[in-house]
Amino acid sequence: MTERNAIMNVETFRYDNRIVRAFAIATAFWGLVGTLAGLLAACQLFWPDLNLDTPFTTFGRIRPLHTNAVIFAFVGNGMFTGIYYSLQRLCKARMFSDALSWINFWGWQGIIVAAALTLPLGLTTSKEYAELEWPIDLAIAVVWVAFTVNLLGTLFRRREKHMYVAIWFYIATAITVAVLHIFNSLELPAGAFKSYSIYAGVQDALVQWWYGHNAVAFFLTTPYLGLMYYFLPKAADRPVFSYRLSIIHFWALIFIYIWAGPHHLLYTALPDWAQSLGMVFSVMLVAPSWGGMLNGLLTLRGAWDKVRQDPVLKFLVVAVTAYGMATLEGPTLAVKSVNALSHYTDWTIAHVHTGALGWNGFLTFGMLYWLLPRLYNTRLWSTKLANYHFWIGLLGMMFYVVPIYVSGVTQGLMWKQFTSDGFLQYGNFLETTLRIIPMHMLRAVGGTLYIVGIVLMCVNLFKTAKSGQFVPETEAQAPALREQPAHPAKPAPAWHGHRWLEGMPVTFTVLVTLAILVGGLIEIIPMYLIKSNVPTIAAVKPYTPLELLGRDIYIREGCVACHSQMVRPFRSETERYGEYSKVGEYVYDHPFLWGSKRTGPDLHRVGGKYPDAWHYNHMENPVNTSPGSIMPRYPWLLTRKLDTNVVPARMKTLRRLGVPYTDADITNAFQNMAAQQTRIVINLKVGMVEADPDREIIALIAYLQRLGTDIKGSPASTAPKLADN
Repeated sequence: MTERNAIMNVETFRYDNRIVRAFAIATAFWGLVGTLAGLLAACQLFWPDLNLDTPFTTFGRIRPLHTNAVIFAFVGNGMFTGIYYSLQRLCKARMFSDALSWINFWGWQGIIVAAALTLPLGLTTSKEYAELEWPIDLAIAVVWVAFTVNLLGTLFRRREKHMYVAIWFYIATAITVAVLHIFNSLELPAGAFKSYSIYAGVQDALVQWWYGHNAVAFFLTTPYLGLMYYFLPKAADRPVFSYRLSIIHFWALIFIYIWAGPHHLLYTALPDWAQSLGMVFSVMLVAPSWGGMLNGLLTLRGAWDKVRQDPVLKFLVVAVTAYGMATLEGPTLAVKSVNALSHYTDWTIAHVHTGALGWNGFLTFGMLYWLLPRLYNTRLWSTKLANYHFWIGLLGMMFYVVPIYVSGVTQGLMWKQFTSDGFLQYGNFLETTLRIIPMHMLRAVGGTLYIVGIVLMCVNLFKTAKSGQFVPETEAQAPALREQPAHPAKPAPAWHGHRWLEGMPVTFTVLVTLAILVGGLIEIIPMYLIKSNVPTIAAVKPYTPLELLGRDIYIREGCVACHSQMVRPFRSETERYGEYSKVGEYVYDHPFLWGSKRTGPDLHRVGGKYPDAWHYNHMENPVNTSPGSIMPRYPWLLTRKLDTNVVPARMKTLRRLGVPYTDADITNAFQNMAAQQTRIVINLKVGMVEADPDREIIALIAYLQRLGTDIKGSPASTAPKLADN
């Protein structure tokens, strides 16, 4: 629908507002759904009956549903909303392809619905922020390619020569998320919805947290920085404070961020050089991050009276402030001495939610309040209601993060406390769990307030839409890029080279790609080429067929959400759990299961610690063995028949990945399983428990009793020997 005006020598075109409205509606809807799932998970940590004794509603399955709904459904749709609106106006061009826009929209909603169906069913890879199984991973790749082509195609047909700073961040997001998703999701299918990561143990951990940290960086941060650079100046009606600071912020951020992933693995079995590298670059991140925060806040210089009156600017100011707080705290937590206290505690949870609730949530709310009236050619229905949302949401955020900070520090200190006689002060892990329950209750109050704010926003936006008339397309005019007159010659200004680069989208994209690849390649490649990084241990053998099925059940039930499998080299941990974990113990783990949070104790040395009957009773009802436990009950494991038919396919898949299963191991798998099941049933009878050998609980017990026993010199009593080569 392009017309050429011969007299004015300009082109008339129309921006597509339909796609923006669709993503905006999806953002509000999934924001409510995702936070409600989070509130349920939060309440389950002090009210175990909310797990409902069903396989589909336990904390281990609701927690990844919540994180995926908030990250990819709420923030993802918010990101697309802002990009599809701002990119067209910054480029003075309609999106490259309406068809690709709608493939992006419906494909993304389909992926979210698929996640909402599969995660409660236990179809998961267990990898943080990448739990979705291989068919959905393929769909994500296809939809992301559609989005990237649409973005780059729009840049090529733009009528504005120079790419504004927001577009730089959009390009970095599109390229980096594609690289992260592809490399972290490399897996071999072992069934319709079952796969194994091609990486094992420490290598899988490094790739996962290279992905996990940079999913935060390039999905939750860089696109939202682009939105900040567009919507904050628009709402304040002021130019960005510093163009030069924008350049430094962008290039320093995307180059440094990609190196920081190993700080999630401090004091683990990851080689020390990789840990130190991650720590150093994490600390360096303070500079560009705060440069961006200051650039945002200083854009409002002279506009503080407007901030006090305008709820949109209130939301944006808190969002940028929360970004600054989170990006100062993150590098602080990456310092080894601080991480020794904070890791595996609620402190990390509080840190993450400062960013999620404050940065992503409040910026999204501010954007929607600014955007919807313009899409419907009207005014916001109720400024007062938006102000109520702001204060209720801010209060909710404080009630959420402050108690969880207290909870996290309490956990870390209690775990490390010794008596004057040199014994652990709190030897029973459950003492810590019970101590922090009041903090979790306060968090639920905060979460409830935050959700009330979202409900108020939905009402306000709905009323705003009803009061106006939707504008499906906005007409605009601009000269074609090829026909714009050259500016008269004048002395080259500072940063002239970057201005030239802003007119070269292909060159710009190539440089962005190189900047984000360097750090990842330098960290990951040595883990494969230098064998000394992953020394093997002769006593470590592959899992038996029954243990393998038990491990898959452990993954299915989301046990990794609450239990780590990594004993760090601290006296407080070796006294509590046993010998610290060695890198060679994980060489057959596809995927790794080191965990990132201890709601329950570490399990890497749990093998042989308790009799089989203890595990049976513990899974049937945890309070039978641990009075006061908040762990869910798993009665279905005692009655559900174990599917053994999948074993050969899974063993063959793992063999292709390097696990040394022989033909004899695979041929004799059913015989070996039967023998091990029989031994466990006999052990259960000794503990006064009657059980059928073909139930899922038997496989899970086999796996738990295997954990950490390889280097003890006394393998679990129920484990048969695998056939020799």
